[in-house]
Amino acid sequence: MKAHELRGRSTEELVTELEDLKENLFNQKARGILGQLEDTTLLGKLRKDIARVKTILRARELESESQT
Repeated sequence: MKAHELRGRSTEELVTELEDLKENLFNQKARGILGQLEDTTLLGKLRKDIARVKTILRARELESESQT
């Protein structure tokens, strides 16, 4: 997922996406513990996607604070 794709989404969509990514990361970690994880790079990709979403949400938060 690219940052420019995320910036086009609304804040509500980003919050929902963040929750989905966190749940997916949890499930993939559990699969890794059980030895069922096929793509080990998926965990890193999910963590980076979570960081991207959080960064955009924080930037919007700071932007709205500076406007008031």
